[in-house]
Amino acid sequence: MDYKTFLISVSAFLISGCGQNSGDTPDSQPLDFAGRAQQIAESSIIVDTHVDVPYRLTETPADISSPTEGGDFDYPRAVAGGLNVPFMSIYTPAELESEGRSKEIADSLITMVEEIVENAPDKFAIARSVADVKQQFESGLMSLPMGMENGSPIEGDLANLRHFYDRGIRYITLTHSLSNHLSDSSYDENRQWNGLSDFGVKAVKGMNRLGIMVDVSHVSDEAFWQILDVSEAPVIASHSSARHFTPDFERNMSDEMILALARNGGVIQINFGSTFLTRESRDYGDARSAARKEYLMNHPELKEEDIYRSYAVAYAEEHGPLPYASLDDVLDHFDHVVGLVGVDHVGIGSDFDGVGDSLPTGLKDVSQYPNLIRGLLERGYSESDIRKLLGENLLRVWQAVEAHVGATSSST
Repeated sequence: MDYKTFLISVSAFLISGCGQNSGDTPDSQPLDFAGRAQQIAESSIIVDTHVDVPYRLTETPADISSPTEGGDFDYPRAVAGGLNVPFMSIYTPAELESEGRSKEIADSLITMVEEIVENAPDKFAIARSVADVKQQFESGLMSLPMGMENGSPIEGDLANLRHFYDRGIRYITLTHSLSNHLSDSSYDENRQWNGLSDFGVKAVKGMNRLGIMVDVSHVSDEAFWQILDVSEAPVIASHSSARHFTPDFERNMSDEMILALARNGGVIQINFGSTFLTRESRDYGDARSAARKEYLMNHPELKEEDIYRSYAVAYAEEHGPLPYASLDDVLDHFDHVVGLVGVDHVGIGSDFDGVGDSLPTGLKDVSQYPNLIRGLLERGYSESDIRKLLGENLLRVWQAVEAHVGATSSST
């Protein structure tokens, strides 16, 4: 059974009323919104620019072409949710830069994605362009474009930009939890460059020349403004939310930054992690992070990546569970961005498989995008605007980055 046939059968099952309260009638409002949401999901290109499947599989190997017990993503759940363009995050932990292992790990994760496709060519395909995405959608295949989370694998050599472009990387998040040789990080008090390094400036220009989208998620505020000054093509925030709801959380984007991103022609892709969405969850997350750092200081033999998930479990046992955000909190972020800059500059960057057990109620895995669509319908968004949010906005930016390469080539 191909992707579209499977999706249609799932849609029919859901629209038939499965899961509805016995008091609902076929023409009741909840069923109408649910049915319309599923229909939009099955007929739209849904782009999620940040799904951390590859690194998850290094920790817990699984066949994601079939149902999996853990994680937030597998093929059947993605089909049920209508997801057809999940960007596979090629994530390298920040600590690897000092060990000289970033490029090695990034290459191994790209190879993993290639093997996923090779092992299930009837389900998946690597997407290297907007044209690939559209053709694969029409063919009933799930596109797996790739984005690199953390620019450390560039290793100070612009030739590596070409290497990773040739391997399929179509956006690069310049840094992650620590400042690196490209950029300062929003999470790191060490601001060694006061924004971008000289090499980081060269890397942004090199990405423009090749057709790699520049991702401003994770960078410091100073680096963000420098990137906008340097980049000649629109940029993206692949998995960030609105700082309006989480004051002082630099990892999210301020209103001023969102306005500038829109003027640049770019797009902010909303992160679903609860600590990105509400102040209550953010405060809990900050306290947990501080406790984790203290624990690591007392256990220098450990690295943050070794205990990131296990420490969250231990912390919850002592301090209670994370106060989860709700679907309405996610929708509030979409509303806020749309109110600032219009519907053309926002999309989905869920961070599924990347934010641990912090996903909001109603958006716990990739099967639940129709819940988001239903919420948008209930808030009065038109179907055409919803399709923009689901993927058309990101594809427009990607296409603009591709077109910039052609324009640059023709002028030289």
